[in-house]
Amino acid sequence: MAIPRCTLIPLPEHQVSFQVDGSERLRWHFGPRYPRPFFYPLVGPLSGLSLTRMGHPGAPDHDHHRSIWFAHEKVSGVNFWSDKTTARVRQKQWLAYQDGEDEAVMAVRLGWNDGHDPKELLEQEVFAAIIPVPDGETLLEIQTTFRPVAEQLEFGKTNFGFLAVRVAKAISAFFGGGTLTNSAGAVGEPNIFGKPAAWMDYSGEQPGKHKEGITYFDHPSNPGHPTVWHVREDGWMGASSCFAAPRTTTKKEPLTLRYLLHAHRGPLDAKRADEVFKAFSRRSEFELVKAPAKHTAFGVKRKG
Repeated sequence: MAIPRCTLIPLPEHQVSFQVDGSERLRWHFGPRYPRPFFYPLVGPLSGLSLTRMGHPGAPDHDHHRSIWFAHEKVSGVNFWSDKTTARVRQKQWLAYQDGEDEAVMAVRLGWNDGHDPKELLEQEVFAAIIPVPDGETLLEIQTTFRPVAEQLEFGKTNFGFLAVRVAKAISAFFGGGTLTNSAGAVGEPNIFGKPAAWMDYSGEQPGKHKEGITYFDHPSNPGHPTVWHVREDGWMGASSCFAAPRTTTKKEPLTLRYLLHAHRGPLDAKRADEVFKAFSRRSEFELVKAPAKHTAFGVKRKG
């Protein structure tokens, strides 16, 4: 049997390597030593270095910025953003590791607990797909659903949440001379912060004079699309779903969000970013299916 091009390799220390043609493009970390899971690195197509970093380049009180991660500052009043609270997000179960020629998909279930009551506030289901595109570039497609344990739950008004990205120092605007641009063509934090956009891009020059970056896309099916963005010149960007108002989710109608990260070569090509956005907009959702093949409990397919 031929080995698929895209593979997921479980590793020691609670990690999963996302590989294309035997080379790592991304890694998932879910060990209990950290307050919440995260992805690191997201490998650049030219430099071979991570396009993201762990922590802030100049502020030690930002160690909760772990590359690419899920968090929210106000979950029924509980702060799941800071490391200084008892709130924790834990991976409860991996559901599927599915290899393939065109994409490899991981499905996992997370639990959000305030650290005081043994009962969780919510469960989070995550699908993460690594999709290779030409010239060594990578797409990371993320679909996540938040299901409250109670009948309903409020995510409070805040800039912080749900999917955050801390870029590498070299491509940040302040520390590395990188450029922050949105889908409307606005450039720089003062022109972008708090403004709606279909996508956001951070691009710059990595060591070795390799120009590359990350474009972060908000799916049209997401509530409030185009989302408002929380961005900073010091090197981070996040789709801010609760920027203007709180958002309530229920057991009957859980909150599902879809995002795409494009690790691209060269500076931003806005025309190409629009094309990637259109293609992402047309892709159907992931769903978990039971026992698609012998010796497996669950598999993943796209709806429709």
